[in-house]
Amino acid sequence: MIRIHILPVISAVLTRPMLWPIALKQLWRIRKSYWYLKPPFLPVPDKTYIEFRIHTAYGTDKEFSRLSSDVVTYLEWCRDWPSRK
Repeated sequence: MIRIHILPVISAVLTRPMLWPIALKQLWRIRKSYWYLKPPFLPVPDKTYIEFRIHTAYGTDKEFSRLSSDVVTYLEWCRDWPSRK
């Protein structure tokens, strides 16, 4: 379910180089605990956490058409947050 919708999100972020640093920072913040102890040894978020966040944002209707724009908007908000300046 998640993998189908992640490619447009990655594409949307990759086309905006100004968001790359904040995107990496946010990914690092939501990485799975003890990621270095289990294969594939990558600091990626837990699948259940991502599913929970998507469910709370979009409900159960499987409508993810806004996901890419919502992620970009969130990253822009994080970048522009006053404490970052």
